[in-house]
Amino acid sequence: MGEARQFLTLPGRFQMRQGGELQSPVIAYETWGELNAHRDNAVLIFTGMSPSAHAASSPADPAPGWWEEMVGPSKPIDTNRFFVICVNSLGSCFGSTGPASINPDTGEPYRLTFPVLNLEDVATAGKRLVDSLGISSLYSVVGPSMGGMSTLAFAVLFPEMARSLVLISTGARSLPFATALRSLQREMIRKDPDWQGGDYPLDAVPITGMRLARKLGMITYRSAEEWERRFGRERTAAERKSGDGFALDFEVESYLEHQAQKFTGQFDANCYLYLSRASDLFDLSDHGGSLQAALRKMQAERVLVIGVRTDFLFPIKQQYELAHGFEHAGRRVNLVDLPSIQGHDSFLADMDRFRPILCDFFNGDWQALNERCSAF
Repeated sequence: MGEARQFLTLPGRFQMRQGGELQSPVIAYETWGELNAHRDNAVLIFTGMSPSAHAASSPADPAPGWWEEMVGPSKPIDTNRFFVICVNSLGSCFGSTGPASINPDTGEPYRLTFPVLNLEDVATAGKRLVDSLGISSLYSVVGPSMGGMSTLAFAVLFPEMARSLVLISTGARSLPFATALRSLQREMIRKDPDWQGGDYPLDAVPITGMRLARKLGMITYRSAEEWERRFGRERTAAERKSGDGFALDFEVESYLEHQAQKFTGQFDANCYLYLSRASDLFDLSDHGGSLQAALRKMQAERVLVIGVRTDFLFPIKQQYELAHGFEHAGRRVNLVDLPSIQGHDSFLADMDRFRPILCDFFNGDWQALNERCSAF
């Protein structure tokens, strides 16, 4: 059983970590499965930067979700056993309050008056949602990419809540290379004349900036090896426009253009800027002065860390760092180092490798999981 998108209004003023507040913000979420009698079979999923809360289809919303092959009946996160909650990040544009939302104090969109967003704010909103459902203990908190950093924020802020953690293609902080890439994406948007200092009308959004930012993003989400295998030197079948010496010639160019065009109609530019910056601002060591001090605060009994060797946005060394840190903090941790060629997006694209790992974890088959794990 699943529910279509639902909304929770948080009463009163929501204090943001870095200053400022929101009046009665709304959090969008979806659920699948049923809470058991003890209310202790819930799994909370934090998303990456761009997805909505629609992780999987349901009778209430049959459209395929962004993690369709992972969440559902008899799937790795089995909704016959678990009550699964996926939350749309605070600051996003898929139902949760963000820069594109109306500020109830002014009657106008927040735009750049939205307070600075931190992933700790995303985690706190997730905690308020879980509280509203009458859940005091989560079987697991799961997060890929930016969602993994939100999961770490949740685990350090509310250490008694999560009995296990699943951290996928993520890290304790954004490395300089990733920050540089996201900074360039943000500049592409902000340099678009149609951005208008963030005050663009809905019928004249900064399409060029968003297209370029998405193209750069897609390049960082995959690997050079995949591009070579997938596209090679193949030329596009479309006829070159007369007189345009720089028209799209190669299939890889056409693919990037298609992805960019699809994205610009779905995501608000200011929301993108805020979530991108929140990813760069996160540093787990802020919670205690060092990474090790922060990890010692967490009380999860088991931790699964999954990384991909071709990921250069969150390189594999960051997952090894987390695994080492959790082990030194006395947690039972499994690290899986995968040879997927799809880079950072492997958790969305390489289901043949990811499904068995999460099946073992959520089935409690520790022997099988241990056999898949890497030494660290």
